[in-house]
Amino acid sequence: MFAIEQLPHAASPEDDWIVLVRAPEGLTVVRAVRPLDSGERWIGFYSGATAHGLDVPGMLSAIVKPLAEAAIPVFVASTSRADLVLVPQQRKEQAVIVLEEAGHQVEGGDGEADDLFGSRY
Repeated sequence: MFAIEQLPHAASPEDDWIVLVRAPEGLTVVRAVRPLDSGERWIGFYSGATAHGLDVPGMLSAIVKPLAEAAIPVFVASTSRADLVLVPQQRKEQAVIVLEEAGHQVEGGDGEADDLFGSRY
């Protein structure tokens, strides 16, 4: 599971981050949930098993569009080869159904520390 935090520009995140994005409004940090965290928790779907180049159009939209149509919020971070799509933990089962109905194969993951990215699509 993941937590998403917004920090001020001068902040220095701890070493447990997965994604860092510095933008005009500050630093966005995606990290694994800590045991005492009480905020919203997110589950990750990761396309690393189906890596793609930057020249392949539509990969991310094929995942995000069905989730949007089902009114499931997402937070996305991308690399040059894969995408990490986060959905609120309480919407995981619905997200899996929506993705499978859209033709994606969702492989299990329990979201524990040894499988940090949860499900793979």
